[in-house]
Amino acid sequence: MSSSSCIPMEQENHNHGMFTIHQTHNTVICCVCSSLMKPNPSNICAKCLIAKENITLGLFKKVTLMHCPECKSYFHPPNTWIKLQFDSKELLAFCLKKLEKNMKSKKVRLVNAHIVPTEPNSKRIKVKVYVQKEVLNGTIVECSYDVEYVQHSHMCGACTKVFANPDQWVSVVQLRQHVSHMRTFLQLEQAILKHGVASNALRIKQMEQGIDFFFTKESYARKFLDFIKGQVPVKICDSKQLVSHDTKSNDYNYRYTFSVEICPVCREDLVFLPPKLSLSLGNLGPIVICTKVTNVISLFDPITSTQFLLDGDMYWRAPFKSLLTSKELVEYIVLDVEEIYSEVAIDGKKFGLANAEVARVKDWGKNDTRFNIKTHLGYLLQTGDYALGYDLCGANINDDEIELDEYIGGGAILIKKRYEEKCQKRCRKPPPYLKDLEEMPDMMLGLSLGGEELLPDPFYEQMGSLHLNDEEYEVKRRR
Repeated sequence: MSSSSCIPMEQENHNHGMFTIHQTHNTVICCVCSSLMKPNPSNICAKCLIAKENITLGLFKKVTLMHCPECKSYFHPPNTWIKLQFDSKELLAFCLKKLEKNMKSKKVRLVNAHIVPTEPNSKRIKVKVYVQKEVLNGTIVECSYDVEYVQHSHMCGACTKVFANPDQWVSVVQLRQHVSHMRTFLQLEQAILKHGVASNALRIKQMEQGIDFFFTKESYARKFLDFIKGQVPVKICDSKQLVSHDTKSNDYNYRYTFSVEICPVCREDLVFLPPKLSLSLGNLGPIVICTKVTNVISLFDPITSTQFLLDGDMYWRAPFKSLLTSKELVEYIVLDVEEIYSEVAIDGKKFGLANAEVARVKDWGKNDTRFNIKTHLGYLLQTGDYALGYDLCGANINDDEIELDEYIGGGAILIKKRYEEKCQKRCRKPPPYLKDLEEMPDMMLGLSLGGEELLPDPFYEQMGSLHLNDEEYEVKRRR
């Protein structure tokens, strides 16, 4: 039995000068459960067809995977280990590869699949699989089921050799930076993790002022060194040690050691250039700011707004250290900023050279010490702003070769504007009693609490000294 519906021609809709005819929808009755359904070759509804024809019968529901817990790799027959991250697309493709032969034998087609989240320490990977199969009279049935992959721990060949004899390395790269904060070293470490250049390392060992990378081949170490050279200015010293020698075949086995020293100058450091280097750079500085460290060092003169890019070879011919580091930054408050008389654009940022009057925040209210200085932050600073800079008058310099007195100038060099003070005021949460005060409009004295506006500080102080007992508080709230 079937039913259909038709719409007369007079009721056809007119759409942009075209007539659209409504399609008819036919339904039939399932021969098993007598429910209405769309017609199909078997005349059986989907529920009855799935109950009658179980297409997942004989398909794998549980699969075993060999997993190396040290290098996080999976065994792929006959003798290959593949490194795959947990809950990744590559791991899903690897798991589905295990079901390919079984599905072909059962004449089942894979439609879709996704990983079901599980506990990482459970050593279980659950995959939801959607399959299709042609059953009675050409009817296609789709069904889903879960496949559980059990991880069995088994060390791969490379990890087995390492644990059997940890000293099987051929070359080692000793990465060092002799500074206290190691900002450039941390930046390089993130670049190594991002690009995965240390994936061939046999072992990684953390040392006091750096990291040691052990490799099984000399070519792996040299490839790693080429990457480091393109990231930061470095100085490399290499050596080799004879391990064994076969006189008959004339084979020599060496161990190679590469000592890599990273430039000690980091971003936002204050640098005092040696006189010869300053003269060779066109009388740059000698007091300059390091604005950026990549494979070159970007030096900026805050007095003349001049920039110079110093490559690694030029630096190591006349090396220098930082005069003051970012740990020694002092907070200043800007009292006045005069008109900008010089503009310069560096690395896409616009700077303006201006005269400014600043004072140390720690001296505010204690003494009247002020500094009239030149700063390159003329476009950023306004009266009342806070900035971080170096105090040249109070700096403790232990190097006798640096004569800082004739270069002090205004006594301070500003490095960057500080926005934390404003963020703290903007993000400061109002006291909990403000919600109750909004319900008492007669006592608000015209103060606005709506939007993002904050109440003035005297109001906070007055409310902080206000104490009401429970009875008085209830009476005030009812009013």
